Amino acid sequence: MPTLARTQLIDHLDRYLAAHDGRDYGPNGLQVEGRDQVSRVALGVTASHAFLEQAVAWNADAAIVHHGLFWRGSGELRVERSLRARLKLLLTHDLTLLAYHLPLDRHPEVGNNAVLARRLGAAELEPAFPYEGLPVGVIARFAAPLPVGDLVRRIAEVTAREPLTIAAGPAQVQRIGIVTGGAANLIQDAARLGLDLFLTGEPSEPAVHIAREEMIHFVAAGHHATETFGVQALGEHLAHVFGLDVRFIDVPNPV
Repeated sequence: MPTLARTQLIDHLDRYLAAHDGRDYGPNGLQVEGRDQVSRVALGVTASHAFLEQAVAWNADAAIVHHGLFWRGSGELRVERSLRARLKLLLTHDLTLLAYHLPLDRHPEVGNNAVLARRLGAAELEPAFPYEGLPVGVIARFAAPLPVGDLVRRIAEVTAREPLTIAAGPAQVQRIGIVTGGAANLIQDAARLGLDLFLTGEPSEPAVHIAREEMIHFVAAGHHATETFGVQALGEHLAHVFGLDVRFIDVPNPV
């Protein structure tokens, strides 16, 4: 089984994902240092205790997630309760933890937004929805307009869940905005861009009213469900480039 130095894995991912470009809500890249050599990599959406337990059971050397352990603006950092339990699991089993948040949203090849757009059948992608000077989402264009009901069914099939849909836009859709996760507040920007539909993960109360008043479709397909794509694509990338043994571990989340 191919083996890679931990430092080499980190350096490659930091460069490939442009991990340190722009600001984010938390640190990207290495969060917890584990063993020196890596051959098995577990991938998941969130570094929850349930995910980490399964990674350890699989004998992973490193874990890569979209949502890590540490976030800016979350108040005073105290290593207690659930955070202590997660860290204990990582340190006891010498498991490296890497987290990539916005870099894994915006990446043009393995990013959550780009992969989801391609899975939905989009013909053209354009970076959009800037945060601190860098785009966090995409505008996706379909080769031909399609009925909004058909697109919503595609979204349900690709994300494996029935989305919350506020059908307030045109009968036919062609240009849509996608920002996975929790980005309902960006629906106003989508309306300003003249898009037919805005797709994100979590809904919000104001977004419903804005969708109706701006006459744009709003679809919330789940924070977790819309962000399973990036880490899986990143795992495929690592398997292709380095021959590492990778496994996506899904811990279902209804949100």
